[in-house]
Amino acid sequence: MTATPTCIGVIPARFASSRFPGKPLADILGKPMFWHVYSRACRCGSLAKVVLATDDERIRRAAESLNVPVVMTRSDHPSGTDRVLEAARLLGLADAPETVVVNIQGDEPALAPEMLAELVAPFGDPAVMTTTLAHAITPAECERTDQVKVVRSISGRALYFSRAAVPFRQAATTTPPYLGHIGIYAFRFHRLVQFAGLGPSPLEAAEKLEQLRLLENDMAIHVVVTRHRSIGVDRPEDLQRVRHLLEPRTDPS
Repeated sequence: MTATPTCIGVIPARFASSRFPGKPLADILGKPMFWHVYSRACRCGSLAKVVLATDDERIRRAAESLNVPVVMTRSDHPSGTDRVLEAARLLGLADAPETVVVNIQGDEPALAPEMLAELVAPFGDPAVMTTTLAHAITPAECERTDQVKVVRSISGRALYFSRAAVPFRQAATTTPPYLGHIGIYAFRFHRLVQFAGLGPSPLEAAEKLEQLRLLENDMAIHVVVTRHRSIGVDRPEDLQRVRHLLEPRTDPS
């Protein structure tokens, strides 16, 4: 094991969204959603820097008004990962290919900073190129197709990700350890470049899960199991639950 390399957090934030246009600017307790993600990410001592990456002037202006570092990226990126790569290049990380780039989802305003520390901890091993998170889920949660599942090896490497219930339970008397995937990733910069250059793979297209591109090309993903759960905002109706969660509590006494 060696010292963990420098880790930079990037929050992709685009305005266009089929289910929730303008989501990064959604108001949560008087601040836009991206501000909450940024503020919580900054509380992770493992990250040397956190920046917002957007293609929209409205988001850029809002970020600058709140002193959130922001870089402008192209509007034609097919995925958030591609936007993160452009941002990393704009930050000059091509000159430091071992730097770890953390792709922090912009719709996770209740993100636990400890999750990011857990995500980057494995990079003390020079062989680790990519990491992601998972947490234990129930058999009922495993049946939901909107909950992505992951199966991993004894060493922690991902074997497969799927929207289907995996592993399949053949015997009703046994309950395998179901793991739900949390879509936050960290890459060494040079692996991020490789990932973006591969193009979509057949399994990725079938499951609509871009992480399968790495597995299909024999590139390992280390899966860290966390006790924390992810609470994302996919639709406007999800905002109220997050507002309630983040609202300061007063002591009734």
